[in-house]
Amino acid sequence: MNCSLLTLVVCLGSISLTLSASAPVVSIPAPDYTAQSVPLSQQAQSITVKVRSQDFLGSGIILRRNGATYTVLTNAHVLQAGDPPYRIQTVDGRIYTANLPQRLNFGKNDLAVLQFKSAGSIYAVASFGASPTPGDEVFAAGYPAVEERGKKQTFAFTTGKVGLVLAKPLEGGYQLGYTNNVKNGMSGGPLLNRRGQVVGINGMQAYPLWDQPSVFADGSKAEERLHQMIIRLSWAVPITKVMQMIPKAEKTTVTTVFSKAD
Repeated sequence: MNCSLLTLVVCLGSISLTLSASAPVVSIPAPDYTAQSVPLSQQAQSITVKVRSQDFLGSGIILRRNGATYTVLTNAHVLQAGDPPYRIQTVDGRIYTANLPQRLNFGKNDLAVLQFKSAGSIYAVASFGASPTPGDEVFAAGYPAVEERGKKQTFAFTTGKVGLVLAKPLEGGYQLGYTNNVKNGMSGGPLLNRRGQVVGINGMQAYPLWDQPSVFADGSKAEERLHQMIIRLSWAVPITKVMQMIPKAEKTTVTTVFSKAD
């Protein structure tokens, strides 16, 4: 073998070693672009609104957007706490007058929707996840009621875990029990999973003031041991129940809705 041929063999061998050393780089998994880069609390706040009439009533979730029209999900008992006209206050502080859509009925489930129009501002809309299982980490969000005059109302975001998923719902459709601290005013706000997806709608606090029997939607009562477990947890209506019923909202219309800056 002459010198020039030997040189060529050595060079090719060097290239082969270099490629071999760099091969692992090719096998590195691509970045997970589905991972959320925005903090969960910020995601939750972007889709959570205040529901008002003359005064603050509770919280709500921006469920969907159709053009300039937004649908907000909340609890029926939140709306029952005040009289129309209802108003929605979004994360940017703007207040919009909202209407109750016609021909939408959630039956005996503690659910209701409002709709408002925003001609200038665009708001985030919730994404939805599957019902969680016991032990899953969940996050409850909303706006607790202010009890002291002059105290500023702040957004609350609490961490906990699912404690119970009932085989059949309690009255109002409540089926997800969790350890998060939920205060007055957070009713209607979202319960989220680790991906920032809404899995339920907050509505019942732990340790109710009146220890009444836990009653299921079918009218039967929970036995005492289960009842004691139920009252130690906060409760949400599963978002899966909402999505089974909400397609009817697409057929509704909103009239005489206007917006105004706060």
